[in-house]
Amino acid sequence: MADMPRGQRITALSLLVPDYEPGIGFYVGKLGFDPLEDTDMGGGKRWVRVRPKGGGVEMLLARAVTNEQRAAIGNQSGGRVFLFLETDDFDRDHAAYVAAGVTFLEAPRSEPYGKVVVMQDPFGNKWDLIQPVANGSS
Repeated sequence: MADMPRGQRITALSLLVPDYEPGIGFYVGKLGFDPLEDTDMGGGKRWVRVRPKGGGVEMLLARAVTNEQRAAIGNQSGGRVFLFLETDDFDRDHAAYVAAGVTFLEAPRSEPYGKVVVMQDPFGNKWDLIQPVANGSS
């Protein structure tokens, strides 16, 4: 293990969307993510990066262009919860997302690990909105 790389971290992930504008509309317009970059790459391709307000991993909104990519929109995780959005105020964010028209697949619930609810983006991806239990709390 001495030759294992050190100092690595995941900084971004690619998320397939049917087109850039609906992706930006949802993630920036409804979830309030920060738009980090929207660069025209030519040929109809754009480099669109967004990130939650609190920081963390960036998402590259990738427009699906092949039949295989279009078929994977909203199902990049085989129907499981795909992404986890951690919040420091569950009730605030849940209320804001309800008001913005975000789709929730269940009622909020308390689990040993925190307060959580499954939401779904308009493309079919399932997300956990979660406020973890603070260390040392019960």
